[in-house]
This record gives sequence, C-alpha cells and structure tokens, in this order.
Amino acid sequence: MRNRMAVGRFLVTSTALVVVLLGSVACATTDGPIVPSNPTSPTTTSPDMPAQSYVLPLGGLWELPADSPTGRIPSSVGTIEIEGLGAFTFDPLDIQTTRPDIFAAGHFSVFDVVAHLGNKDWFTLDYHYKESLDTHVIDELDGRMNWWYRAYYSGGWSEINAYRMDMLPYKDGMTIKLNTQPEEYMGRIYNSFAGELLRKSVNLGRVVIPEVRVGTVVHTNVPVSAHDFRDDVLQPGTVTALDVLLSLADQKKINRLKLTWYSSSGDAAPVDSFRVGQIDDGDGIYDEEATDAGRWLYETGSLEFSGFSGSHICVPSDVRPIVSPEYMTWYWLGSPA
Repeated sequence: MRNRMAVGRFLVTSTALVVVLLGSVACATTDGPIVPSNPTSPTTTSPDMPAQSYVLPLGGLWELPADSPTGRIPSSVGTIEIEGLGAFTFDPLDIQTTRPDIFAAGHFSVFDVVAHLGNKDWFTLDYHYKESLDTHVIDELDGRMNWWYRAYYSGGWSEINAYRMDMLPYKDGMTIKLNTQPEEYMGRIYNSFAGELLRKSVNLGRVVIPEVRVGTVVHTNVPVSAHDFRDDVLQPGTVTALDVLLSLADQKKINRLKLTWYSSSGDAAPVDSFRVGQIDDGDGIYDEEATDAGRWLYETGSLEFSGFSGSHICVPSDVRPIVSPEYMTWYWLGSPA
C-alpha cells in the first residue's frame, strides 16, 4: 500500500478551489491525524442488559453516572463486498484504526476494514489522509478510482451516505459494500468536506453550526463542544451529534433530555447506544417524556445532501463524530406520551 499526499483526479474544479482556499487559511497536508497522548481503555457492557433510561440533568448535572452502560468491542467475523472483487471476511480483533485521534482502543471505522485488507494485500490499495478534508481518501483500489461506500448496522437497510468513511464506527453484524461512483459525485462529497473545514477555520477551530432545528425551534450559529458521553468508543474531546443537544443545554436552551440505552432493539443487535426520547426546550411540542412508540431522530451534514440524499443516516447520535456540519435537524417520530 502506497501512502500518497495528493488528492488526484477525483476532485472536480469547484472542490479544488475550496481546498486551495482552505489550505491558504488553515493548514497543510500531513501524513495522518494527530494521536492523543492518553487513549482510554476499552470497557464493555453485558449484551443482556435491558433498556435503561437517564433523565438529564441528573442531580443538577448534565452528566451520566459513572456506572452508565458501555459498548461492546467488535469481535465477530465480518464481511465486506467490493465491486468486481467479491466478498472478503475479516477478524475485527486484527484491525487497527487509522483514526486513533477519534476511536478508543478496540474500536474502528468502516474505512479501517478496507485499509486492513489492503495492507494484507488482498487487493491493491492506494490511499492517503488529507487534512484539508479531515478524512482518508481512496486514490485507487484494484487500479480503479472514485470509490465510495454504503454501510448499515444489523437490523438496518441500505441508504445513501455522504459521511466520512473513516468516522463511521464499525459494529458486529454490519453490512459494508464498496462501489465506484461518477467523478462528479465524488467531487461533490469531497467539496462538502472541504466546506466544513473552511467553516471551522473561519470560526477559529471551533465547531459552530449555522442552523440547528429542534422540532419547531430554530437556533442559529450554535457553538458545540465535546461532553465525552461515549468515551468507551470515542476519544475524549471528540465532538458528536449528541453534543449539539448537550451544548444547547449548556446554553440554557434545552431544559431536559431523556436518553435511553439499548443493547439491542428488535432485529438490531448490537445497538449499544443511547436513543433520545425527550427534548424539553419549552416550545410545548413533544416536550414531555416519550412512550416507547416515539423518539427523536436527527440528520446533519451538508444541505446539498439533506434528507435521504446522504445526511440522514442511521448512525446513533452519541457515536457519530461531526466536524463542522452546515445544519442539524431533530424531528419527532411516533406518538407523544
């Protein structure tokens, strides 16, 4: 595997312009992401644990108790399908993450599966980390360019995805497929990534989301900080989609949250994440605690890929790292309590 330091032909002209501008105001390309000095140790929770709810603030604090549940480390043999090459199996215990700045020990991303198999010479793979996009880019795989992916968890379904491959956490039972895409489409995706880094640079390295909608309430220019609710999976300091709600709570714009931990749910196993069942923001709409028939769902990313065109993907908010998205929307699904 060769580790190049140039984007190559897959960026369309508009993407290249944004990347050049970003490079002039922010930073230059490096060999890889910065590794934190003190990674956390992995911990696990019993798969038989029943759903467990937490209403925040708890004891006046927007924190989970020290004995709150934690996710299982992937351990079952997995499979990935690659266009033109077929299916490959892998042992997740053999995989090391290319993003130790994001993932805690034992956890890794969908991209790490691809990198692992390429490094073992199951196919020819040429990739690099591009700092101005904050992601790893596949330059060539099996001599072909413009690769992208679809991935979904156990109990899920295939959905269009415009999210960084090296940030999407892998779980046992996951389905992963890689296919080549039109160059123009890949350029649009990478352009959206470059736009996030440009936005972050303009905000002096802070995550500030231009628009956050929670039901009927719209918040503008929302600063977001990490709260480390999932430091069992993600490195401390990693900003997640859930951190947007927690940051709004810090800013006194949300009065109460209800988070419920599910180890599994129906055909989905493992889940090992918190579901948002209540967002009390004082607008009088779905402010009360939900029944099992209802919950809050979200989407975030680039407006160009809003809805089911790439931003709405079934990745739990507590384990979905964000860089500097253009928007976020939370909406109610189901019946109120």
